Amino acid sequence: MSENSEQPVDPWAPPNQDGVELSKPATPPVHDQNTVISMPGAETAPPPPVAPGGAYGYPTGGAPSYGYPPASPYPAYGQPGYGQPGWQQAPSNGMGTTSMVLGIIAVAGFCMYGLGIVLGVLALVFGIIGLKKVNRGEATNRGMAIAGVVLGAIGTLVSAVFLGFIIWAITQDPSSFEDSSDPFATSLVVDAGAR
Repeated sequence: MSENSEQPVDPWAPPNQDGVELSKPATPPVHDQNTVISMPGAETAPPPPVAPGGAYGYPTGGAPSYGYPPASPYPAYGQPGYGQPGWQQAPSNGMGTTSMVLGIIAVAGFCMYGLGIVLGVLALVFGIIGLKKVNRGEATNRGMAIAGVVLGAIGTLVSAVFLGFIIWAITQDPSSFEDSSDPFATSLVVDAGAR
């Protein structure tokens, strides 16, 4: 037999040394090894049909999907309640942030004649709405919402006490503040006939 009847020799194989043929690998190539499909007793599926004219022997749809399921486990794009697969809706953190800002202003501005009460109540309302959004999973700023509720309550309370003190001070009779036992009270008496 001639040398041509044997398998062609790999041109990129290393040269023979000491009569050992190195052009043939010790283990079969990866494509010749047993796989799950080619193992005895495994059910084999026919290979997918190749469309004529497909690029590089692949079907017209492109490269094969190695091991991926043919149908997507995600809902279709148009189904209500779902966004695009892989996309997440941004958290709605506005209520918690607004609550905290209003709470800070209510505490710091307690002396603004009742404005602290209004801002404190708004901070309470926005904070409670923000906490409900966090519990539903629509927001991620639980700490800000709690801080807004606490600061709103403190701002409302301090502003109400300050406003009550101002109203009490205004409604007092000015004569109740006069006392005859004041050692620093002076009066000037001018005698017209002393000249």
